[in-house]
Amino acid sequence: MLVSRSFMSRKILIYILLVFFSGPLFCQETSYGPGYQTLIVNNPGFTGINLNGILRLSYFNFYPGNNYNFHSFFLSYDSYVSQLHGGTGFYISNDYLGGILSELRGGMSYSYLLQAGKDLYINAGLSASFFHRGYNFNDAVFPDQIDQMGGISLPSSDLATNERTTVFDVGTGFMLIYKRLAFGFAVTHLTQPDLNITGTSPEILDRKYVAHFITEIVLNKNSDLRLMPQAYAELQGKYFCISGGAVLTNNYLSFSSLLMINNYKSIDVQAGFSLRKDKIALLYNYRFNLVSDYSLMPFSLIHQIGLNFILNNVEKRIKVRTINVPGM
Repeated sequence: MLVSRSFMSRKILIYILLVFFSGPLFCQETSYGPGYQTLIVNNPGFTGINLNGILRLSYFNFYPGNNYNFHSFFLSYDSYVSQLHGGTGFYISNDYLGGILSELRGGMSYSYLLQAGKDLYINAGLSASFFHRGYNFNDAVFPDQIDQMGGISLPSSDLATNERTTVFDVGTGFMLIYKRLAFGFAVTHLTQPDLNITGTSPEILDRKYVAHFITEIVLNKNSDLRLMPQAYAELQGKYFCISGGAVLTNNYLSFSSLLMINNYKSIDVQAGFSLRKDKIALLYNYRFNLVSDYSLMPFSLIHQIGLNFILNNVEKRIKVRTINVPGM
């Protein structure tokens, strides 16, 4: 195990060993958590759900204020295509973790939109993706190089080389939309790809199961003021997380609040807002930790800043029921 040169203190070293390298946010992969800004990664049935072609951009800063240098950049685009009777889209993300570990992910998805009843619509989706993981040990400091005063001693006896691997994966999911209710369920990592580079032991990505629910409650028709309660659950290997919250929104402004609980006895809160004007939306989310079994867990967990752009408007006469999902 190793850390970069900016992580000199023993406190940070222990934190890296016990928390982050057991998996980002306790997962096998970088997890963005609940939210519709990145949902296309976990549920291909979400593709084209808003009909209009939407470009989504996000920047994530993990554990901000601690100089851990954990960042992630995310981009996706999806739209309804009438000729295909469904939605198509793609996403790509780049996770830069401490200057040592980097993960590049990308994929394409398609969802078929079916009207199953008067007010019932089903979106069934498939995705094909790749996962590239690489290591850069050029500026690495191993634990046996750090002396009692926190300085760097002689070269380490451990040897490491810059290595990388790329695997391919598939996923599936669907969404049910009935009037103002929407429910989704998806399974990703169906192929259970092995990310191990050396080949000495398997590092298989467990299948990830995601379920999510959202509804709309109209509070004021004149101002289009709505309350949107939502719930989210994620299971991957030994990691399990549930969350619930709500979004208060109108045509221009939204406020959101979300409570998250996982089986590692962590309780987190996420709050955010978004501003919308014509075809552009700006969003910000902040997640912080309230309770955790890990004494070194920072209070601040994630800053997320995002932009959404509507690049094309789909014909409004298309008879497909949609939900205007928030950016949280």
